[in-house]
Amino acid sequence: MVAGWLAAGWKFLTFTVQTAAAVPVAITRHPGEVLVQFEQVFVRSLPVVAGAGLSVGLVTWLQTHRLLVQHGAESTLPSFLAVAVLVEIGPILAGLLVASRMGAGLSAELGTMVLNEEIDARLALGVDPVPSLVSPRAIACAAAVPLLTVVLDASAMLGGLAAELSAGGLTARLFWSRSLTFLDLADILPATLKTAVFGMLIGLTACWTGLNADSSAEAVGQAAIRGVVRSVLIVFASNVVMVPLIQWSVAGGRWSVIGSP
Repeated sequence: MVAGWLAAGWKFLTFTVQTAAAVPVAITRHPGEVLVQFEQVFVRSLPVVAGAGLSVGLVTWLQTHRLLVQHGAESTLPSFLAVAVLVEIGPILAGLLVASRMGAGLSAELGTMVLNEEIDARLALGVDPVPSLVSPRAIACAAAVPLLTVVLDASAMLGGLAAELSAGGLTARLFWSRSLTFLDLADILPATLKTAVFGMLIGLTACWTGLNADSSAEAVGQAAIRGVVRSVLIVFASNVVMVPLIQWSVAGGRWSVIGSP
C-alpha cells in the first residue's frame, strides 16, 4: 500500500512538472481556453462566494458581539473580525468553495473525455492533452481563487458592517477605521496571494483525478467524488505548509519594512 502511494505521488509530481512546463504554451497557443476556464471558475463561483462571505460576516459579528459587550470590548469587534476574515477565514473558505465546485466539475469533465475516448484520440493524433486541457484549467484556477478571496473578504466585512449598523453602536466610519487597527499590507497580501497556490493545486488535482478515471459511467461519478475529497484535502495540507513559511518569511525580513510597526 505504501509503495502504491509513493508511486502515485511520484506520478502526480511528474504530472505537476509537465503542467508547469506547459504553462507558456497554454498562454500563447490556447488563450481562449484559458479565458473560458477562468469564466467557469470565477464568474460562476461569484454568487456562492459572495453569499458565503455575507454569511460569515453576519454570523461572526453575532457570535462575538455579545461576548465582547459583556467584557466592555465591543469597540474592538471590527478589528477582530478583520483579522479573522482577511488573514485566515476568507482565504481558506474561498479555497474550499472552489475545491468543492471545481474538484467535482473538472474531474467529471475529464473523466467523461476519458470515457468517450477523446483523450486517446488526442494522443493518437499526437496532441498532448496537458497544454491544451490541464494547463489552461490550472492557470484559470490559480488566477481566479485570489480574486474570489477578495470578493469573499469584502462580502464578509460588508456583512459585519450591516450587522453593526443594525444592532451595534458604531458608525460606518468608525467601523472601517477600526477594522484595520491590527493589520497592515504584510498580513493581508500574503494571505490573499497564497490562494493562487490553492487554485493551482485544485486544478492539478482535479485534472489528475479525471484523467486517471476508468472508462465507465460509474467511474466518472467516483472520479467526481474523489476530485472533491482530494482537492479539499490538498487545500488544507498546503495551507498548513504555507502559513508557517509565510510567518517565517515575515519574521526573517522579507516583508519587514512593510510589516514593521
